[in-house]
Amino acid sequence: MRTLFLNPPSFEGFDGGASSRWPASREIESYWYPVWLCYPAGMLPDSKVVDAPPHGISIEQTVEIGRDFELLVLFTSTPGFHVDVKIAGMMRDANPKLEVAFVGPPVTVDPETVLRENPVIDFIVRREFDHQIVAYAKGTPLAELPGVSYRENGEIRHTPDGGYIENLDELPWVTDVYSRDLDFRRYNVPFLLNPFISFYTSRGCPAMCTFCLWPQTHSGHRWRLRSAEDVANECRSALQKFPGLKEIFFDDDTFNYKKERTITLCQELKKLNFTWSCTSRVTTDYETLKAMKEAGCRLLIVGYESGDQQILKNIKKGATVEMARRFTKDAHKLGLTIHGDFIVGLPGENRETLRNTIDFAKQIDCETIQVSIAHAYPGTEFFSYATKNGLISIDGMTDESGHQLPNVVYEGLDRGELVGWVEKFYDEYYFRPKAAWRIVRKAIVNNDLPRLYKEAREYLALRTKRKKFVKDHRAETAARAGAMASGD
Repeated sequence: MRTLFLNPPSFEGFDGGASSRWPASREIESYWYPVWLCYPAGMLPDSKVVDAPPHGISIEQTVEIGRDFELLVLFTSTPGFHVDVKIAGMMRDANPKLEVAFVGPPVTVDPETVLRENPVIDFIVRREFDHQIVAYAKGTPLAELPGVSYRENGEIRHTPDGGYIENLDELPWVTDVYSRDLDFRRYNVPFLLNPFISFYTSRGCPAMCTFCLWPQTHSGHRWRLRSAEDVANECRSALQKFPGLKEIFFDDDTFNYKKERTITLCQELKKLNFTWSCTSRVTTDYETLKAMKEAGCRLLIVGYESGDQQILKNIKKGATVEMARRFTKDAHKLGLTIHGDFIVGLPGENRETLRNTIDFAKQIDCETIQVSIAHAYPGTEFFSYATKNGLISIDGMTDESGHQLPNVVYEGLDRGELVGWVEKFYDEYYFRPKAAWRIVRKAIVNNDLPRLYKEAREYLALRTKRKKFVKDHRAETAARAGAMASGD
């Protein structure tokens, strides 16, 4: 079966699935590679990957593309699911012979409901889907495949879960599929060098963070590794395939989880003499960071999440505030750049913990930060906690443009105030002279002022929109309180 792997169009600027760790429209336009879709695509030579958002492919154009295929594999996300179902329906209407498979966290978590309520979806592959999709496209019946949910004779069937893929070296290189189907110049992440490519050196994450979507709903907690040689060989190939490439990003759940493996991999990467960046935990020691720097590492994406020790304990982060301080000091001493990720609205959050986190962030002074609103995604421990304690908001987790809104609220912290804390965080952090000048200086040195101007314009537009949301929410709350006081 000729197979189309689709990361669908959705909200403008929405990077919703296929590799996005926090599906939403970003403050500044960001697009990540559809890594998960590219593995099975690499095993089907006549397949095609369409990554609609960064390539500006419209819904209408996507429907036309679908006319030439027999099987659609769509990677969906919780915020974009209903839009994705409508697109699949339009594609089926245009091509009645098209079979539709959905993959991704939301359909993994509740396949029974998804299939019952969405007849356009023929089947679902739960969690990792590489080999099942390839086998089905080559003729294997669904009933013989592990981890599949489908309809048969009017009933919904679920085959037993299969094991995770253990030998990752047997999988194709996704960069070959990038070269075949994607334009690498279309991908942009503000804190990475442009153009860049990204891929994985491992799957799964042993950490137990309660809010994290991927290990709990897709890739699992079992940490599986590619060999250092295989990773280095793909890097070597990519550096030759993509002229003008400035950086490779290793987008693992946690690249440097284990010291010995990280140092071994760095020994191979060092031979290639290129610039790379990666994810990192604050538990990484100085010796490991030094090996990474010497091997060409430039930047680390670090999930600090909170600067309050009790919040870190609540989310099972497996790290302390003091570890984070030490790690940041070591990384900066070595000349490594840090992009720090923080989250507003985690379990136990209040005004004091939020103030602690903002103060902590300013003290460690990462080069750039991202502040996200905590989302309780179905299938995560955080979602179970929020549901059990009656904290889930009835409203959606994004606005009409796909930007984040709280779907978990706490006593004394309503939706408007949580959004307000996000803006307070950004304002206090970036409107410091030191932080502002650092960004401008970087743009000047890299001859990148047009990019900085575009990013600033996008952020300020969203900032205005968020402030309006906070103002409107406060007015609605005051009006309701007044009506109650007057007995209306």
